[in-house]
Amino acid sequence: MPAQDTNPASPLAPEWLSVPADLNVLEPKMWAKDAGRNEAGELTLDGVPVSDLQRKYGTPLFVMSENDFRARARAFSDAFNDAFADICGGVDVYYAGKSFLCTAVVRWVEEEGLRLDTASGGELAVAAKAGIPGADVALHGNNKSDGEIHRALDMKLGRIVVDSLSELVRVGAIAERRGEVAKVMLRLTPGVHAHTHEFIATAHEDQKFGLSMAADTTDQAGVSAAEEAVAAAAAHPAIELLGLHCHIGSQIFEPDGFALAAQKLLRFLAAMQEKYSIIMPELDLGGGYGIAYTPVDTPRPAAEIANAMAAVVRSTCAELGIDAPRISIEPGRAIVGSTTFTLYEVGTLKTVRVDAPAASGDGDAGNNVTYPRRYVSVDGGMSDNARPVLYDADYSAVLASRTSGAAPQLSRVVGKHCESGDIVVRDVYLPEDVAAGDLLAVPGTGAYCWALSSNYNYLARPGVVAVRDGSARLIVRGETEEDLLSRDMGA
Repeated sequence: MPAQDTNPASPLAPEWLSVPADLNVLEPKMWAKDAGRNEAGELTLDGVPVSDLQRKYGTPLFVMSENDFRARARAFSDAFNDAFADICGGVDVYYAGKSFLCTAVVRWVEEEGLRLDTASGGELAVAAKAGIPGADVALHGNNKSDGEIHRALDMKLGRIVVDSLSELVRVGAIAERRGEVAKVMLRLTPGVHAHTHEFIATAHEDQKFGLSMAADTTDQAGVSAAEEAVAAAAAHPAIELLGLHCHIGSQIFEPDGFALAAQKLLRFLAAMQEKYSIIMPELDLGGGYGIAYTPVDTPRPAAEIANAMAAVVRSTCAELGIDAPRISIEPGRAIVGSTTFTLYEVGTLKTVRVDAPAASGDGDAGNNVTYPRRYVSVDGGMSDNARPVLYDADYSAVLASRTSGAAPQLSRVVGKHCESGDIVVRDVYLPEDVAAGDLLAVPGTGAYCWALSSNYNYLARPGVVAVRDGSARLIVRGETEEDLLSRDMGA
């Protein structure tokens, strides 16, 4: 059977991936609102062409729209405040800094009226350098050090989200020794299974985060770890128990999990308030709202998420006969993810042939035919985007330096690291005339790409450029070889 080279709808492609009608069109839901192409066909962000960015800053390069970041932050704040106005007077929106954090982003967050969620002493250091008030900062983490707890108290943080009974004891003891009161929320695991990757589903029982709401059958009292923590926090003289927190996972599109978690936490909150004669004035429902990495992803607008969650909180509080606590949420990816693309330069290309069952019209049914898959190597890889190898995450890509009328070819965008799993985009249709020296752009890389970046193979981590009103500036400098060697102490 002769090899088939011309069928663009390759049987090697996953079922969700269709051949684009026009390879030059940018799918709006995957890009910043000010991304486009100029008259020459070159990808631009707020009018700045990618060739200018490459000449000035090199590649790989993270390219972020400041205006789009601000607009998405405002959209969450406005939508949730409107939806919850009649329930609890509005919502406190905490930007999840773990997705991407630098001092410029902290300032944007503060200027747009959001608060900041941190998860380490290093992230607290960024917050402090940016000058955001400690009252607007939260600290997470399943294994906070004593030093991080002290720093949180030094900065007078608005909340420390306690993750376990032992941590509650340490926070209380440190605050008491200092003669201070720690403002605490308790992170619970409500047992809600979000439809997402196992490693980013965080509300089921068999994982490291949070206090279980399930009753302990080995304990004579039969109370859960969550209830034990409520009782201990409420009785501790150095702890102010603000309320409860949960986070069911990340990259979630369906609202069912959020609704179920809200119901379970509100019922638990009402039961604890009645049993221990206390008031817990706050409830944090976490984040995890998904974005579009590929054309088939279906993110929900902030207003749709807000209205759905408000309806659940409103009805559940009415059913329980309680005043609604002040609600807070923690979007990160949903704000920063689509604001940013990664710019790469193409290097080596090669095409391999892979056996697959014959597609319609390609030969006798049941026979295998070889189909081409092209490997497009770029000058970055798993060191600037670890998500494909960590989570089997899907991305897309476009030819950025020009448009092309060439036929689509199934391609795999790969990095330059010494790993066969160093894949940036597993499956994408790119023009068959893509060549060395072309620029590719991978959208949706604002969240957890720079944050997870590494120096594997001694590659320098890329810089981050913010574009606003037709002007670009570095907000994180790219590393140099001198940076890489600066900590090498020699023989």
